Amino acid sequence: MATSSTAGLSVRNPRWRQFYQLTKPRVVQLIVFCAAIGMALAVPGLPDLTQAVTMLAAIAGIWLVAGAAAAFNCLIEDGIDARMKRTAWRATAKGELSRPQTLAFSALLCGAGMALLGLYVNVLTMWLTFATFVGYAVVYTVILKPMTPQNIVIGGASGAMPPVLGWAAMRGEVGFEAWLLCLIIFLWTPPHFWALALYRAEDYARAGLPMLPVTHGNDYTRLQILLYTWVLFAATLLPFLAGMSGWFYLLSAIALGLGFCAYGFRLWRGYSEVLARRTFWFSIWHLSLLFAALLIDHYLP
Repeated sequence: MATSSTAGLSVRNPRWRQFYQLTKPRVVQLIVFCAAIGMALAVPGLPDLTQAVTMLAAIAGIWLVAGAAAAFNCLIEDGIDARMKRTAWRATAKGELSRPQTLAFSALLCGAGMALLGLYVNVLTMWLTFATFVGYAVVYTVILKPMTPQNIVIGGASGAMPPVLGWAAMRGEVGFEAWLLCLIIFLWTPPHFWALALYRAEDYARAGLPMLPVTHGNDYTRLQILLYTWVLFAATLLPFLAGMSGWFYLLSAIALGLGFCAYGFRLWRGYSEVLARRTFWFSIWHLSLLFAALLIDHYLP
């Protein structure tokens, strides 16, 4: 992130910024965006005032709990982060924030988010969001990540939940449409994260984490990325086939899906760090634009 350059200069960030960076704002922004799309799709037409207020409360609550999970992740992985160039700048890795401070911050955010969801949204969303917190902060970070190279596949289930949370916030239940969106993010997560892991393989090896490029090698990981992009492409067509969306979304999904598949194919044919970085960044745009297309399609006449 932007602070990586300042870390090299040993410049200490203001305390508020250290805490803010623990929430992994860029990651949380994408999480909240996908949750907001789930909320919008759950409401036929434009939301009324009451629904809009519920949406705002749900967005704030999900944002707080997601930030709490990110902070807890930094707490658990402070030693690992200190050994990785990508994360050595974090305040927890540098010892600028203590473990008790980070734990208290995470608990405060989680408690505030849960209260907001329980009081102003609904109990189902509150507990689903808490389950997502546990899935990422405990099941993935503590158990799966240091144990298996399939950590991101299994742990990706919690990261795929935002549309389900959004749908539950507006409907008070979870329909199959929400699970379709969840499936898309679930299948998107491995090729997205493995593209990053390819050019950060030395970092992960140094930290002792069994990421796929470390345990199975570069070639195998690139093949997995290629296969996942095609499976993901098929899954992105399901909202149209299920009647959730129209032609605008379908054409957008085809264009974005073929683009991701093309990156996967090029990466499979020949590796370069530059290409792996481009694949990683394209994957972020792929998911963002795909869900934006769903939103636009939802409001088209």
